[in-house]
Amino acid sequence: MVAMEKEKKVTREKDSGEQTSKRPGRKLSEYGKQLQEKQKVRNMYGMRERQFRKFFKAAIQRREGTPGENLLSMLERRIDNTVYRLKFATSRAQARQIIVHGHVLVNGSKVYSPSSMVSVGDVITLAQNVVQKAVFLEQVIDKRLKMGIKVPDWLELDKKERKGQVLRYPVRSDVQVPIEEHLIVELYSK
Repeated sequence: MVAMEKEKKVTREKDSGEQTSKRPGRKLSEYGKQLQEKQKVRNMYGMRERQFRKFFKAAIQRREGTPGENLLSMLERRIDNTVYRLKFATSRAQARQIIVHGHVLVNGSKVYSPSSMVSVGDVITLAQNVVQKAVFLEQVIDKRLKMGIKVPDWLELDKKERKGQVLRYPVRSDVQVPIEEHLIVELYSK
């Protein structure tokens, strides 16, 4: 009889161990939505709070465009994101690692800072020692192309030469991830 009661307790609407995303009956506050959106974008680009805030302040100071669009454009132009978008790495974290190790060249010069920005006309290549390990690079590029991940319109990838070029600055439509940048602007404008 005791064993049957235990079985009944385990069979509920949710499986044992599964957690609900939020408490029932409670809506997320406006501040909660703003914070959640900021954290999503910050974590997506692999940035710490202080660095993200600096990027936001720089985005506000730019005169053309809205602060939210400027922020997304600046985040997309970071060299770690550009290496990721060119399919030279499978993740932004991997892109940061190959940059810090000195395997990425911008216009022929080694870059060691993942937060440095690319400009129109910049040519991004991999160091010769990485290019010699072409098997790795081919696997990464081919895997991402097979997954249907395309290079954004603001970049050009020359797979044969293993280099990429910045054709123009990224605009809001180039960011395919659903981001509500106005919530981030509202959060930091308080």
